[in-house]
Amino acid sequence: MSKPRVGIYPGTFDPVTNGHVDIIGRATRVVDRLIIAVAANPGKGPLFSLQERVEMLQEQLSLMRNGDGSRIEVRPFDKLLMHFVQDVGATIILRGLRAVSDFEYEFQMAGMNTRLNPHVETVFLMASERQQFIASRFVKEVARLGGDVAPFVPPEVALRTAKKLAQQDRRFA
Repeated sequence: MSKPRVGIYPGTFDPVTNGHVDIIGRATRVVDRLIIAVAANPGKGPLFSLQERVEMLQEQLSLMRNGDGSRIEVRPFDKLLMHFVQDVGATIILRGLRAVSDFEYEFQMAGMNTRLNPHVETVFLMASERQQFIASRFVKEVARLGGDVAPFVPPEVALRTAKKLAQQDRRFA
């Protein structure tokens, strides 16, 4: 019997969007086991803490699972991605692409990762047509300016985002 294909879907997920959820669902068709790797990434100044981002993804997985919970897990990480990949025994990195501009960055990153570990493949999944324009940074900007983010994120994430921004507003008032 062949070794199970373990894939990593890394990201900051600040916040998780419908685009992320779409890629997660499609990634499970490519790998036997999927680890959603939530990057600490303090340099990006995330709106949500690492623990909150992990919780949001776990909430979404509980809604998606349909009895398949053992194939997907969410794990935080704060090290070089290729070290995390090695630690969990993954052989595939899954990345979502929205536009040509994403490809240029991701292509460079895949090349660097291949140099670090030539035994790990990067697989690109195109965002579905309805999700191509969604980016976490746009979701946060729309929310900060009082816009409705419900079409772009799962309902629970929209609520968490509104609460988080209200807490920040109270702190700075």
